[in-house]
Amino acid sequence: MSIQVLLVDDHAVVREGYRRLLEGTSDIQVLAEAASGEEAYRLFCEHSPDVVVMDISLPGIGGIEVTRRMIAREPGARVLIFSMHEDVVYSGRALAVGAKGYIAKSSAPSVLVEAIRRIARGQSYIDQTVAQRLALQPYNAAQGPLAALTEREFEVFRLLAQGHAVPDIARILNLTQKTVANHQSALRQKLEIDNAAQLVRLAARHGVIEDVAFRDSPIAP
Repeated sequence: MSIQVLLVDDHAVVREGYRRLLEGTSDIQVLAEAASGEEAYRLFCEHSPDVVVMDISLPGIGGIEVTRRMIAREPGARVLIFSMHEDVVYSGRALAVGAKGYIAKSSAPSVLVEAIRRIARGQSYIDQTVAQRLALQPYNAAQGPLAALTEREFEVFRLLAQGHAVPDIARILNLTQKTVANHQSALRQKLEIDNAAQLVRLAARHGVIEDVAFRDSPIAP
């Protein structure tokens, strides 16, 4: 019986490439595809796939938060993070919320196939590059001040750094604006930052955002 996979990536061309790769095997079938975190969670609930192949950088709800929700709903969910981010900031948090594996998109295609097979068997899989970074630079040490943030605070931090305002974050995370504002206040206190520019610089320094152009974020200090 084939391994049923939910493929989550916001780029259609990338998903098509992965679908062709996976369906070129004799034992893996792409059951469904999602382009956002919200769509991924809905399809997960509808189809109960054997393995979810999850990108981290998604519009709206990020891959780590979606993974947390999937596992909260179904503790036995098997999620493989497949991301361009090799930083411990992301890999450590993904594994902490319950992802069964983490591989970089720079890995050979055979690595993705092998990771899916192992995770479907109930095992874990972390590619060598990510595993080495985790071993050499422990999760908390690599995150520095970000280690003090809860998972929810980190998600709010990520969205703020991307330029989202509090009302947008409340809608994305299905929270009240007051709750988001409270998280914002708490994370600023923990990180000892006073304004949006400092937040964005910290996010860029730790690889949470990629483009320093976010320094012109419209978020009010």
